[in-house]
Amino acid sequence: MPFARREDVRLYWKLDGAADLPVLVLLNSIGTDMASWEACIPHLLPAFRLLRIDTRGHGASDAPTGDYSLAMLADDVVAVMDAAEVRTAAVAGVSLGGMIAMELALAHPTRVTALALVCTSATMDPDVWRDRIALVRLQGTAAIADVVMGRFLSPRFVATHGGMAESIRQGLIGMVDAGYAGCGAAIRDMALVDRLPAIAVPTLIVAGDRDTSTPFAGHGDHIAAAITGARVMHLDSAHLAPIEAPAALAASLRNILAPADTRFAADTLFEAGLLNRRRVLGDPWVDASLAKRTAFTADFQAMITRIAWHEIWGRPGLDDRSRRFIVLAITVALGRWEEFALHVRTGLMRDGFTRDELKEVLMQSAIYAGVPAANTAFAKASRIIADLDSANDEG
Repeated sequence: MPFARREDVRLYWKLDGAADLPVLVLLNSIGTDMASWEACIPHLLPAFRLLRIDTRGHGASDAPTGDYSLAMLADDVVAVMDAAEVRTAAVAGVSLGGMIAMELALAHPTRVTALALVCTSATMDPDVWRDRIALVRLQGTAAIADVVMGRFLSPRFVATHGGMAESIRQGLIGMVDAGYAGCGAAIRDMALVDRLPAIAVPTLIVAGDRDTSTPFAGHGDHIAAAITGARVMHLDSAHLAPIEAPAALAASLRNILAPADTRFAADTLFEAGLLNRRRVLGDPWVDASLAKRTAFTADFQAMITRIAWHEIWGRPGLDDRSRRFIVLAITVALGRWEEFALHVRTGLMRDGFTRDELKEVLMQSAIYAGVPAANTAFAKASRIIADLDSANDEG
């Protein structure tokens, strides 16, 4: 097992991937370890050599008693990079990991080529963290498990991934209390927000739209405003985006570093768009559509995946639900019934909107696009609803 040592503290790390690829350092949130990135790894290895680190106090790394600081944790990362013979790297961190990444870019700017700040913040309420640290030191992490798990993952994800959620909970309860409290002190005492304008590397801010711990409003937006040229990506996830939305997160991270050539860039954009397309329309429809590609249509399919599904559906300004409504209204107005039927069916099947919301969109369309168009839309939507009901009854 590879360990780096800094001031008698052992820091556990893993290095995976081809030696000729740029290095991406992955940092965990408080209360988890490097395993929280596991689902992202297959999506990242084609583009990066991955250096994963168990933050001091977490996983297999040592957990000394006392308060830690972001400066201390950033120096730990440098020690691991030195041990792994990594001179420079892009750095992606979730929550506490993102805070460490920002401190690293400020304190050691020559070691960082790019940042991905995932569901994180540059300023948190110190009183909340002071109380949490005191509780953990008195009663252990089990005392905060319910609160933390309620913020880590969305109820929707927990309902369908109960085993994974329980594993994360047990990992939190089983960690060394001193490690959680020490890192909590680093969050409590961080002084980042006023220093952020000094960060000069390409920066990606990833916000989880279901994140109640560090929502974009009040957290990510402050970072975006402070770092010149920072890009923002919104994901349909709660706080632990690498667990809840690994493929979509990995696609955004693959755009941190400039691709070596335009062919690789096109491939990266296509893969990012394909993730959005699958998220909105579902795997069966996308797989069927791709299977129908011919030499005549393949370039067109690639173009709409890169442009429509990555450049437009991947923009941060609107959520998927709003974009679905826009598509429905436009396809009704233009009479694009094949596309209308596709988005009605997939929207209803994938909980993109309710039947009542669909009805309201069509009622609104009747006023602005005309009653005959809305009449056709209601008829086609009714047939789709009947088909879905029939399929449910048979199931």
